[in-house]
Amino acid sequence: MNDSRVSHVVLAALTLSVAAMFPGKPAAGANDVIKIGEVGSTTGSEATFGVATHQGVELAVNEINSTGGIKGKKLQVILLDDQGKPEEAATAVTRLITQDKVTAVIGEVASSRSLAMAPIAQQNKIPMISPSSTNPKVTDIGDYIFRVCFIDPFQGYVMAKFAAENLKFKRVAILRDVKNDYSVGLAKFFAETFKKLGGEIVVDQSYSAGDIDFKSQLTAIRAAKPEAIFVPGYYTEVGLIARQARSLGIKAPLLGGDGWDSPKLLQIGGKAIEGAYFSNHYSAEDKSPHVQAFIGRYRKEYKQVPSGLAAMGFDAAMVLADAMKRAKSMNPADIRAALATTKDFQGVTGRISIDQQRNAVKPAVVLKVVNGSFVYESTIRPG
Repeated sequence: MNDSRVSHVVLAALTLSVAAMFPGKPAAGANDVIKIGEVGSTTGSEATFGVATHQGVELAVNEINSTGGIKGKKLQVILLDDQGKPEEAATAVTRLITQDKVTAVIGEVASSRSLAMAPIAQQNKIPMISPSSTNPKVTDIGDYIFRVCFIDPFQGYVMAKFAAENLKFKRVAILRDVKNDYSVGLAKFFAETFKKLGGEIVVDQSYSAGDIDFKSQLTAIRAAKPEAIFVPGYYTEVGLIARQARSLGIKAPLLGGDGWDSPKLLQIGGKAIEGAYFSNHYSAEDKSPHVQAFIGRYRKEYKQVPSGLAAMGFDAAMVLADAMKRAKSMNPADIRAALATTKDFQGVTGRISIDQQRNAVKPAVVLKVVNGSFVYESTIRPG
């Protein structure tokens, strides 16, 4: 992203955030706001991830500001679009920290992009909290890097346990995206757990993000006669994989992770994705008053049911705000210390506690695609 593009995005994001917080009023003075940066893919092939997450963040910030803000100051979100590219995510977070002087950063959703951002946030000692990056390496980068989602060893465990114990499968194939840290890690942890539970990985195939033809890999998978295919990729390719699998006569259900969570999966996959299962952060069918209140507010604002990505964006902003309220000051070091002591925070996606590796300890849900909807199937907890 060149400088003129970044400036344009910053200006647009500032205009949107200020308008949302103070409709019909001039922007507050610099001393009256706490600046938070946000980096996400609001354009590009995975735009639904960034848009949904930002809507969750925006809803949280508006709620916080309407109830007095933080220590008498309003939160102001500066959103930058990374177009789904790690190098643009690195450029964006650098801009937010060095020029916009943000106090903390929310982002990214995708692990590959968080891995590009995290060293910069760590070097500058600015707290960074990822809503949904599940690769373990993200928080390994340093003590200023946090997340409010579970991590891939747990997510891999969830789907392997579900496949082996709930579905009673013994033979599973894997089809992973070799260019995606999220996909590679999740495939690894799924395979390890499934084998420990007595299952067999009958074939392990790969593709690269952006591919549109998967027939060669699927033909090899068909020959191995698996009972299911684990595809830990993003919705952009998964929908196509489902269609091509069915066209080749493969009837085995597809299994996946939270990278499937987008209405676009249903549009791309159509009837071919019916009967598939994937792990996710929450279910819109959860009857908890806390969850249903969030869904009601989100639907009123955005005219749709929130995805797991939207819920994670909301929780990331709320956990950050909670830490800011508890922090001794708005110094990034004090905010970092408060984030590290987060315990049993009631989020939309469950009670969130931050462990010593700055990861969230929380349950996961398994959803099933039924009649063009994501239907709750099971909850699987840590341990």
